[in-house]
Formats: sequence, C-alpha cells, structure tokens
Amino acid sequence: MSDLLFRKDIKRDPAGILVSDFDGTITRLDFYDLVCQAYPQIAASYWQDYESGKITHFEALKNIFAGIRAPESSMLEIIRKMDIDPALAQAVRMLERNGWSVVVASAGCAWYINRLLEANGVNIAVHANPGIFSPDGGLKMQLPPESPLFSRELGVNKVAVVREALRRSADVAFAGDGRPDLAPALLVPPRRRFAKSWLAKKLHEIGEEFRPFERWSEVVEMLRVDEGWSV
Repeated sequence: MSDLLFRKDIKRDPAGILVSDFDGTITRLDFYDLVCQAYPQIAASYWQDYESGKITHFEALKNIFAGIRAPESSMLEIIRKMDIDPALAQAVRMLERNGWSVVVASAGCAWYINRLLEANGVNIAVHANPGIFSPDGGLKMQLPPESPLFSRELGVNKVAVVREALRRSADVAFAGDGRPDLAPALLVPPRRRFAKSWLAKKLHEIGEEFRPFERWSEVVEMLRVDEGWSV
C-alpha cells in the first residue's frame, strides 16, 4: 500500500500528513444537503432507511444522487454553493512548502470533489467514490471494491486511510465534521485532531479532546503556529 495515499507529483516520506474529510470540512456545506434542499422528494425515504439500518450510508447517497434529473449546469451551481474555503490553495501550498502532504478521504463522490479542487487550482490526493453525471441518469456513484481502502458501508474506508498515513509519517493530523469521521479522528493524538459540527459535539460528549475550527484553512494556521512555520 506504499503509494496509495500519494499522487506521483506529491512528495514521498512527508514530514506530516493531513487527512481531511471534504464535504462540510474543506467546504462549508455538504453536496448531499444541497441536493436534498433542491430535490426534497428524492431524499426522505432513502435517508430514513439508512438511519433505521436497512441500507448502508453509501446506498443512501447512491440512491439519492441517482434520482437527480437536471442539466449539468444545475449540478455545477450546486457545487459552487458548497462554498469551498477560499484560502484552500494558499493553505495547501503552506503545508507542502513545509514538507506536509494533504489527503482527502471522503464518503462522497469524486465527480464533484475533483471539479471543485481543479477549479481552485489544487492538486492533492483524493480517495472518494467514483461517479459520472448525466442529465437523464443523475449522479451515478459507484463503490471502489478494487481499492485496498474499500469500505462497503462508506465506499472509502477512512480508518484505513489514516492508518496508512500513520505508517508513512510519524506526524498525522485529521480534520472532519461528520459521523463517518469519528473513528478516524480517534486514531490521531488530540493535538492533531480537528473537528467541527457533529464531530465536535460527539467528541465533547464522549470526553475526547480536539481542536475546533470553522474554516479548513484555520487547521493549517494552527499547524503553522505549532510548528513555527513562516507565513
């Protein structure tokens, strides 16, 4: 698994690795939430089935996304509304200048993640569920069963991503906001555990320390201060 976390243009043997969720973490809003707002008739029953244990998290998202019927321009507008951190590219450059790598681990779909990153001039490793969009077929998200980082529940096993990061570097941080982020967050030390929204509330509830943030670039700023990096 030695190269799973890195694209060829990203430094090997990094000084540190920041593993990050995407929706609601690097962006302010989730693609899922925006789809549910735009197409409320699609979402309700599938999410209830997930919460009752009848289907997996991946199956719920897959079914909801597949029900979209809209032109691609409407999907691109939803992506824009996710409100990606405007300081993302600058923050990533800061990490890379200081020998760190960034890895996205997401239970969402690479279709919109890669578009947002590319539009913001960011080239980082992404582990997310593959998918394609068509106006008549919606966003068809697929499981990546061939990946050693595969999870039947989420598609991408975030715990496996963090464990591989820990194998590659002695200094690993994790940033997240939702339910799938709890287990991977607990694998890193509290000073390297960054949380917001549901994840922050849950960590507080179970008595686990963490560092709160609102915008993803705040995580990088805290790392910069910790390590004494120049601006």
